[in-house]
Amino acid sequence: MDSLNLIESFAEFAKQKGIDRPTMMRILEDVFRTMIRKRFVSDENFDIIINVDKGDLEIWRAREIVSVDFFEDSFDYDENKHIVITEAQKVDVDFKEGEEFSDEVKIDDFGRRLVQTARQTLIQKVKDLEKDLLLQKYKDIVGELISAEVYQTLAKEILLTDSNGNELVLPKGEQISKDRFRKGDSLKAVVHKVEMSGANPRIILSRTSPVFLERLFENEVPEVYDGLIAIRKVVREPGERAKVAVESFDDRIDPVGACVGMKGSRIHSIVRELNNENIDVINYTDNLELLIARALSPAKITSIKLDKAAGKASVFLKPDQVSMAIGRGGQNIKLASRLVGIEIDVFRELGEQEEEDVDIEEFSDEIESWVIDEFRRIGLDTAKSILAVSKEDLARRTELEEETIADVHLILKKEFD
Repeated sequence: MDSLNLIESFAEFAKQKGIDRPTMMRILEDVFRTMIRKRFVSDENFDIIINVDKGDLEIWRAREIVSVDFFEDSFDYDENKHIVITEAQKVDVDFKEGEEFSDEVKIDDFGRRLVQTARQTLIQKVKDLEKDLLLQKYKDIVGELISAEVYQTLAKEILLTDSNGNELVLPKGEQISKDRFRKGDSLKAVVHKVEMSGANPRIILSRTSPVFLERLFENEVPEVYDGLIAIRKVVREPGERAKVAVESFDDRIDPVGACVGMKGSRIHSIVRELNNENIDVINYTDNLELLIARALSPAKITSIKLDKAAGKASVFLKPDQVSMAIGRGGQNIKLASRLVGIEIDVFRELGEQEEEDVDIEEFSDEIESWVIDEFRRIGLDTAKSILAVSKEDLARRTELEEETIADVHLILKKEFD
């Protein structure tokens, strides 16, 4: 392989990988200097001239002209650094002892094996540089929203490609439970983290991160993108429910209204992207009691007792508001607690004539949802209404086993004991 083919093949490969010209030149010179050192031991007295566009390569060696006596008597003679005057004068009779003699070293002088090694080294250096560039590129955009195309779905992850064909990974744990993607689909996600897997960079995406929801708001709500509205905090149960606290820096802008949009136009596009995840947008405030009340929406709070030292809040509500405050499976109260940063306990506030009872939904942490649904199906939606029916009647009217009904009775009785 001659120098023209060597440089042209490298330049074409480097351009395909998006390597800039100065970097290309540096790699070429490094590789050729390595090749020189393998052939001549030292590269100190060599100059390399490369023209990438034309594929030209010139390697010039500078040697000191020495006398015949120096050649015969000195142990310091090095044919790579010295040339005898008789040899130099064959090129030009005017050469004198002590002058510098420059001659061009042809690529053929290195031998086929060294040239082939240089070619493989060039390709490997470009691949290594490409990995470094990819790693740095994605490190710089961690937390940013990107679009990618699915090219393979596996049991534990989805493999995607970006616009440059680089491989990205969306692990199962970073997917929304309702996500269903096929090869060729385009999806949005945030760059979650970048790590090395062996010698290769591994770019991990996420659709479950709170940052993903925050970036979707920036994408859909111009006021958020422009900084007129700040997202103070996002908490999520991915695919199920989320709460977003927002604050306006302009008194003329209603942050909640701006995020929801006219007839919900802005929030709907975000909800669709999240597979119908229910999103509560809350107006942020430094008043902790008011923030707790807003976070527990749609339930209406009667009163709140704060214990800041213990990091707890006791919230009192009318009986018909308790189930709303807790939410299905306790989601609403869990998210509200995470949003405000303290533990929230819910208590029923009874009037003088009201008899204490508990909505069956409040036991969702102890009783499975399908069991609760079975009681609701036959019109029993409170603890006392279930306890008022015998176990035998419950077994007859529902599709529940007697053992399950007995367990439910024990749980409900403990509440009133």
